[in-house]
Formats: sequence, structure tokens, C-alpha cells
Amino acid sequence: MALTSTVRFGSQPVSNAKQYRISHWLSQIRLSNFRNYQELAITIDKAPVVLVGKNGTGKTNLMEAISLLSPGRGLRRSGRDEITFKNLGRDSGNDSPASKIWALSANLTTNITDWQIGTGISEEGKQRIIKINQQIESQAMLAHICAVSWLTPQMDGLFLDSPNSRRRFLDRLAIAFDAAHSGRLSRYDKLYRERNRMLADEIRDSAWYQVNETLLAETGVAIMATRHALIEDINRTVRHMQTEFPKFTAELVGGGSELLHKIPAIELEDRIRQSAMQNRESHNTSMMGPHMTDLYVTHSQKNQLANEASTGEQKALLITFILAHAQLQSDRLNKPPLLLLDDVAALLDPWRRDALFEACSALAGQVWYSGSDERSFHSLKSKAQFFYVNDGSIN
Repeated sequence: MALTSTVRFGSQPVSNAKQYRISHWLSQIRLSNFRNYQELAITIDKAPVVLVGKNGTGKTNLMEAISLLSPGRGLRRSGRDEITFKNLGRDSGNDSPASKIWALSANLTTNITDWQIGTGISEEGKQRIIKINQQIESQAMLAHICAVSWLTPQMDGLFLDSPNSRRRFLDRLAIAFDAAHSGRLSRYDKLYRERNRMLADEIRDSAWYQVNETLLAETGVAIMATRHALIEDINRTVRHMQTEFPKFTAELVGGGSELLHKIPAIELEDRIRQSAMQNRESHNTSMMGPHMTDLYVTHSQKNQLANEASTGEQKALLITFILAHAQLQSDRLNKPPLLLLDDVAALLDPWRRDALFEACSALAGQVWYSGSDERSFHSLKSKAQFFYVNDGSIN
């Protein structure tokens, strides 16, 4: 049975809340067979949203659903079959394609127009599809309409994690400004795997390697350029931010990325080709390229690398990064993202928690918070709409 929530906070309806400068918000969400939600429908105002509930009741599941309203695999990077309602078909032994179908839809409201966005598994149960205003569309079209950004507890260790995790984080942010970046990443990965496979099989075909390594160099430099442009914009945005969160300087190191602003792109491509050929001929399979790049973040006030900072400072630096990216999207693209902050407030000091709420109030996209302790959001009581989550239902 679908559940429809009447949105109120305290004793006052949301329509009487302080009016934020929100220009992009979700006004309705509907889920079917999604995680622990068999059926759900909620109506929402433009004010910030707070999801309150015990751990495991479905707060993150709802945020994951919202994250799938943008290109990609969402905040959990789950496979399409992992998302299906977990009790569906278990008792009956139903293993038909229909038992694997999940769907979500939402109304994205802006100051200019409204969009009905949906995604889910096709009726044949074979692939994920996207619909915009009832028409099947591409992920590129979805990116043009809707932006979603997020911060989850799993991201807290970003600066201590592998370089690959930091590259994936950076690339997700970059795709918001350059949709073609995703295609370049896929093409580069395919070419790189082909080269490794040929080397492992000891195939000696210099013409093939020349073509492959030329394409790797050209695609790789394009990837580096997109990343470099994003980092420059993020650094510029952070410098001008008025925030209680620490400022930083970010840079890209390794794989040739540090050379991009020193030499012409075509010269960097030549260096990558020459390096690949020389390494290959000396039986070394490695080569320069964006797969070797790492993201370094330095705390500006302390002149300290993020991975050497305290756990609290690392979290604060990451919040600065996400806020800067959201502001950049709003300023450059006029497309402020829906910002999902999953269980972020609970681990912040009270003064920094209030600073987060204040910083988010200046954003033009709707902000979603979640947590198990309602007291963490006390300062939002008169400013936000509260939803109470309980084992796949919301009221």
C-alpha cells in the first residue's frame, strides 16, 4: 500500500517556514520494490528535508533512490539486481522477470519548469531505463536536467583510501560539468585493458601497439584536462567561500597530470606515447596516464596534507569540497544539485554542525539530511520538514 506523508514540522506547516533561495527541489517521490520499500509515495515542500529513524530502517535507501535521479549507479554503486525489494518473491518462489523490477519516479520542481523523472528496470527485467516526462531518454539528457551530490559515512576515509577511490570521487564530480568525461573514462579503461592483455599474451605487433598507445595518450590527456579544469575551479571557489569549514588547496599528482599546465597538451601526448613504447620495449608494462594520478588536498591554514590531519579535520575538508562543488554547479551551470548528507551531522561538533546547516541554507538546491538522533537537527526544527522512517514506511 502506498504511503503519503503530510509534510509538517513542529506545529506549523512547511508553507510558513522561512523561505530559502531554493530553485531546484523534489516535490514528490514514488518508489516501487526498491530496497526495503515495497511501495512508497511522499509529497515534499522545498524546505530542507530531515530523515529521522533508527539504523537499518531505510533512510539511506531513500537517499540512494534520489541519487539514481542523476547519471551513474548512485551513492552505493549497486548493481541493478541488488536494489530489488528483498522480500519480493521469496515465499512464492517467484523468479519471473517481474520479480526483478524496481522503479522510482520523482517530480523535480524548478523556478522555471517541472520535470517528471523516472528510472528503474524495464518490464522485460533486462536493463535499467530512464524516463523524462514519460519518454525514454539517455543518461546525458538526465544529466542536463537533474544534478545530485552526496556525502556518506563511507566517504569519510577518502583521504586515507586508495588513489583509485580518490580518482573515482573526482571523476564523479567532473562529469557534472563535462558529460563526455564518462565516455572518455570508459574508452581509456577499455584501451588500457586491451594493451595489458596483449602484453600478457606476449603478442608482438608494433603497429597495433602504436595505434593503441596513441589513442591512450590522446584520451588520457583529455581526461587529465577535465580533471585539471575542475580542480582549478574548485580551488578558486574555496578561496572565496565564507565558511567555518577549513579551506584547502587541491592538486593532481602523478601520471603526467602535473605537466599539463607546464607544456602543451600535444607535447604531453608525445611524452606518454614515448614512455609507453620505451617501457614496453624494456619489458615494463607500466605507462604514464590518468590511471596513475592521485588527488592531494592540503589544509590551507595548517599547511597539512589531508591524509595527515585528524579524522574530524578530514571530514570537515571533505564537506568543504562537496559544498564548493555544489556552489560551482549553481554558479556555472545554473543547476544547483540536490545535496544528500547521509548521517553527516551526528559526528560533527555542535558548532560545526550549525555551521553546516548555515552553509547549506545558502545553496539553491534542496538539501536532505539523515540521522538517528533527532536532537542533532534541533536548530533546523523551525526551518526544515521532518520525516520519520520506520522499516520501509515514512510518516
